[in-house]
Amino acid sequence: MTHEQHSGSLFQGIVVFILLAFLTLVEFLIAISNQSLLLLGGVAVVKVGLVAYYYMHIYKLLEEEHEHDHHSYAWKLATNRLGMWLFLLSDSFVFAGLLMSRFYLLGWTRPGLNQYLGLTVTFVLLASSFFMNRAETQMALGNKRGFLISTAITFVLGLGFLFGVVFVEWPSAAAEGLTANSGAPGGVFYLMTGMHAFHVLTGLIFLIVILRNGAKGLYSQEKHWAVEAATIYWHFIDVVWIFFYPALYLIGRLLS
Repeated sequence: MTHEQHSGSLFQGIVVFILLAFLTLVEFLIAISNQSLLLLGGVAVVKVGLVAYYYMHIYKLLEEEHEHDHHSYAWKLATNRLGMWLFLLSDSFVFAGLLMSRFYLLGWTRPGLNQYLGLTVTFVLLASSFFMNRAETQMALGNKRGFLISTAITFVLGLGFLFGVVFVEWPSAAAEGLTANSGAPGGVFYLMTGMHAFHVLTGLIFLIVILRNGAKGLYSQEKHWAVEAATIYWHFIDVVWIFFYPALYLIGRLLS
């Protein structure tokens, strides 16, 4: 990829973030107007498609590999990508099971959560994905300083999301009577958000590792698989929340 193509990727990342933010607002407006499950599901699928293609670069799995030397970096990169995506596929079954449990146990009802807090933490996570995409692109451009700054911003935003869910949303929900032992609604809410928060935490640890290694100069413009892996993982966390957010905050009538 040329320098011009990478520079175009920086602008593309901005456009994708604007689209994701706009679609999130559309979700919110749909939820407070007509509660159309079809529309909410459609918007979520479009958002996931944008993240998977433009941020996670899933199309790279289909790139033909002409290098047959199993000791070459190109061959190792291709197999690492495949392994990473297979790991995420297996992990996605955990989240899919939680999502199905939510609808099985709660049906078309939802717990009384703070809608505006949910929207806020969602925007924070989307912003973190934007900066993670920017960090990867800066490394591909050979801009070490830009990579470190964007990764650090991603870390701060991810920490903000985690704080918002665990130290603001959880106590707020508990104060309203939604506790882990308050039946199915509490169990579903804390298990879904707790499992996602755990993955955010592991993602933050991953970011610390690549920040440390990046500061030491261990990555280059040509060789930075760890950065790409951290990026894919972070966007996967975003993809999960794209489904969890409407499932917990938007879909269904409020439980009495």
